[in-house]
Amino acid sequence: MSKDNTAGAATNRRRAASGDPLGPNSEIGRKLKQYYDELVSDSVPDRFAQLLRQLEQAQPAPARKKD
Repeated sequence: MSKDNTAGAATNRRRAASGDPLGPNSEIGRKLKQYYDELVSDSVPDRFAQLLRQLEQAQPAPARKKD
């Protein structure tokens, strides 16, 4: 292993030990989680909900298997 690889491995071990497994990517992870939380909390538009109901009504019920 070269000197650079050894230093990188030591840095990664320190990050893992400090509880920050993403290291420099932790800010990206926080932003993605924030975006996801905002997206999930948005309500479904009425028109989209209506289209989903129509789709459910149009689909035939799945056939049951006989034992």
